[in-house]
Amino acid sequence: MSFNIDYYFSTSSPWSYLGSGRFLEIARKTGATVSVYPVNYGIIFPQSGGLPLPKRSPQRQAYRMMELKRWRDYLGIPIVLEPNNFPASSPLAAQTIIAARAAGQDALALSDAILTALWRDDRNIDDPGELAAIAESLGLDGHALVNAAPAHADTYAGDSEAGLAKGVFGAPSWVLPDGEVFWGQDRIDLLRWRLGA
Repeated sequence: MSFNIDYYFSTSSPWSYLGSGRFLEIARKTGATVSVYPVNYGIIFPQSGGLPLPKRSPQRQAYRMMELKRWRDYLGIPIVLEPNNFPASSPLAAQTIIAARAAGQDALALSDAILTALWRDDRNIDDPGELAAIAESLGLDGHALVNAAPAHADTYAGDSEAGLAKGVFGAPSWVLPDGEVFWGQDRIDLLRWRLGA
């Protein structure tokens, strides 16, 4: 039985990075198709009660860092806890992924590669040349995708509003065909369980 998972995330989210490879494994194991939606949490947070990191209380910021260290150690996934290139200041990476999706290319693999480039390798995902190189490492036409990216600005905003309408409020989130939402990389095992993977 084939089914689709809507995958919502931020290209700047360490939690999206920590969940990305594990989600790819689930998608492959179940044979699910995945609709890949890098979205703008600057649109989602104000309407869902979330706050961007700099506006969170010192206690919440300190706990976030503690949790990142714990999850790094627990999962054995390398992560640069405070990358020089965080947060990404432009939507270019997200729009490049959307361009790949629109072209029928592997947007899921590209999203994983971009998250890895930022959070493992501290590469600048705002830089068009870096993004093109990341895409080309997957056998994609990186320059064509980066050049096409700005044309997807309206799609980026529309996907963000659509995610909000489906109940998405944090990154990463997965929405099943029946509308069930799973939020956070720490819900991967529940998603795996629900999908029988």
